Amino acid sequence: MDFRFLLFIFFGILPSLVWLTYYLSKDAHPESKRMVTKIFLWGALITIPVFFVQIALSEILTRINLPAIYISLLYWFIVISFTEEIFKYFVVKWKVLNHHEFDEPIDTMIYMIIVALGFAALENILYLFTPTDGLSLNDILNRTLIITFIRFIGATFLHTLCSGVIGYFLALSFYDVKNGPRYKLCGFLFAVILHGLYDFSIMTIDGSMKIIIPVLILIMLAFTVVMGFERLKKIKSICVNLKIKAQATK
Repeated sequence: MDFRFLLFIFFGILPSLVWLTYYLSKDAHPESKRMVTKIFLWGALITIPVFFVQIALSEILTRINLPAIYISLLYWFIVISFTEEIFKYFVVKWKVLNHHEFDEPIDTMIYMIIVALGFAALENILYLFTPTDGLSLNDILNRTLIITFIRFIGATFLHTLCSGVIGYFLALSFYDVKNGPRYKLCGFLFAVILHGLYDFSIMTIDGSMKIIIPVLILIMLAFTVVMGFERLKKIKSICVNLKIKAQATK
């Protein structure tokens, strides 16, 4: 077996495992390893349909006669950001919300983040599996370590934060039925817009703003997630599963 295969698999998954360990430590009542593994794998699996949906939407964009800047905005905010966030949410909706282990408000954030880490893990692996023909072992290792570190503090972290934000607002929607749809919409818009702006800025903007904007976005999202964890920990979890199940069936 080619050593590069094992190398890329290990370093592709590593950032997600590190972040997973960190986020699970925030849960005072840890989820079962079986459930965590199951949702992580589902997060990885949805990368495949998301990939094909993004290809199809990208093809549609090439047929639209719009200025390049609008095409770019539609690509990063809709084709990339929206599709990734909505598919990650669907995993939690279909595989978690009605599960008996989903019994605390904070679980919405935990499971959304677990899905995001599974998604990011396969995404990281695919990024690493680029042609390395002609490169020495040392060059391959250096390249792998650099990409892994950049995606650890960048894309992987971004995925967890955006999903964490959606999970936070989703949890709030279960406790305020009247304003539930508004909470969900706000959560999705907040995550999708900042996710899209992050990608748009690092891929299309030049100069110092190429770094400043993504950093500010990560700080804003991280603050929201930390605040979300602290707030949800204070909400009583009595009968929350019944409320969640009622909402999930709507």
